[in-house]
Amino acid sequence: MDIKRLFDFLTVQIGKHANAPFLSSKVNGAWKPYTFKEVQDNSNRVSQLLLNLGLKKDDKIAIIAVNRPEWNFTDLGSMQIGLINVPMYPTIAERDYEFIFADAGIQYAFVGDEAIYNKVRSLVGKVPSLKGIYTFDKVTGAQNFWDSLPALSAVNNAEIETRKNSINEEDLATILYTSGTTGNPKGVMLTHKNIVSNIKSVQEVTPFADGESALSFLPLNHSFERMVFYSYMAFGIHIHYAESLELIGENLKEVKPYCFTTVPRLLEKVYEKIMAKGNELTGFKRKLFFWSMDLGSRYELGGGNSAWYNLQLSIARKLVFSKWKEALGGHVEFIVTGASAMQPRLIKLFTAAGISVLEGYGLTETSPVLCANRLDEKERCIGAVGLPIPGVEIKLAEDGEILARGNNIMKGYYNRPDLTAEVIIDGWFHTGDIGKWVEIHGNKFLKITDRKKELFKTSGGKYVAPQVIEEKMKESRYIEQMMVVGGDDKKYISALIVPSFLNLNDWAKENGIAAHANEQIVSNEKIKALINAEIEKYNKDFGNWEQVKKFHLLSNEWTVEAGELTPTMKLKRKVIYERYAKYVGDLYKD
Repeated sequence: MDIKRLFDFLTVQIGKHANAPFLSSKVNGAWKPYTFKEVQDNSNRVSQLLLNLGLKKDDKIAIIAVNRPEWNFTDLGSMQIGLINVPMYPTIAERDYEFIFADAGIQYAFVGDEAIYNKVRSLVGKVPSLKGIYTFDKVTGAQNFWDSLPALSAVNNAEIETRKNSINEEDLATILYTSGTTGNPKGVMLTHKNIVSNIKSVQEVTPFADGESALSFLPLNHSFERMVFYSYMAFGIHIHYAESLELIGENLKEVKPYCFTTVPRLLEKVYEKIMAKGNELTGFKRKLFFWSMDLGSRYELGGGNSAWYNLQLSIARKLVFSKWKEALGGHVEFIVTGASAMQPRLIKLFTAAGISVLEGYGLTETSPVLCANRLDEKERCIGAVGLPIPGVEIKLAEDGEILARGNNIMKGYYNRPDLTAEVIIDGWFHTGDIGKWVEIHGNKFLKITDRKKELFKTSGGKYVAPQVIEEKMKESRYIEQMMVVGGDDKKYISALIVPSFLNLNDWAKENGIAAHANEQIVSNEKIKALINAEIEKYNKDFGNWEQVKKFHLLSNEWTVEAGELTPTMKLKRKVIYERYAKYVGDLYKD
């Protein structure tokens, strides 16, 4: 079958192994699986519900929920009859819901729980297009998803097939509203062709294996995990939805996944827990642990390690690193990460432990993947986002901006032809990211150096790329989060820093410092001196105008919930700057 629409992947899998498990989630403490056929059956029931409501091709519905099978039933069920679904983060502000609902003309919303239902219910009357809300959970006074679905015997399969046959690859599959840090969200229009082309390209370079298991916990409404879901479907992989971020560790041990996708921040958390356990060890076990860590930090990709090194590594893997794999379920072959840069030292450590971390790069507007590192170590480059995937062209503009072209480039921004014209010029999508090529192992890898909009000049007229400095400084085990500040009227650059309280607590104990609470840690002069020494160490990698001269330590981590990070864990620089303006001002009082 020539796959041209996203739901064609499910049709193919039903033809191969209809009764194999495809989607699982926890229900009353036990994993409840749905086979490929059951997923299709439930998707058809959703289609029939939507047809009964009188919805027509290109009408819009919203999906707002954490990852769960009902999300996919609604996605596939709406898509296969030509509706356009508009998924949203459960955590965005009500004003963003109101804007998106009105801008897209949402007619029905499918939401996860009571909290989301109450947010969306407040839009009734404010958004004229909104006709009804269905909840996946039982919510008093709300229309329940499962109770509202027609019985399988009441589904008009012939009508659904007719609708499916009328859909072509150029039709819109979804509109994804970006979670921009300023202004109203923009609706990215993606066609079936956009996303299908991206999946086919990823299939050529990603070592997914038919019949294996995966754990999913990144939000399905994000373009990355959405494309990954369809890719898993294309490979026949059994997806398990994690119960929550807090229970990922337990779920990994239960599911024993072959692979999973994540963002760097979550892997950093895993690493911190490993280090915390290592610091609790004593005697020979402690020496063995830190010997292994030092060994792992010197790992070279692509066969650059000596025979003596490999012998030592085999010992470290057996005695220490094997426990890392066990913590991730014992079966993980690789982890795919994106959204922001992963610290090179952590990639080295995980790879030395026998767990390949494959960084990739893309944007919602590119469906989303543009580049990816491969499983073959000679097709990987630490610190770079990989090689362009098949079917995608990448070139750099004169100012270093990354431009992309291919079937995966979006149709445009919904209702905003003006903004579309600003980013798609002569068929090339302008990413807004600055990059450069890195040649190694005979391959040209793309390296992201900064966001074009985030570059700023010092009062001396020199450009500063804050991300490069931040990522380098975060190689310190004592620096958790960091935002470089400066600008036209500033003679030098400074930084707001959230330190690693876990590692600083250990350091404080070793050095006889009675500082336990976060506020005590950030105000301790010896700890400030330690952070200053770390900054000075990494400052040597930069020009004088790029070196951090002053810093302020913060006692609370930046979070998505507090509005300081986007849902993909990127810094909301404007929010952070305004929230901590007093501290920034104090850094420039001389």
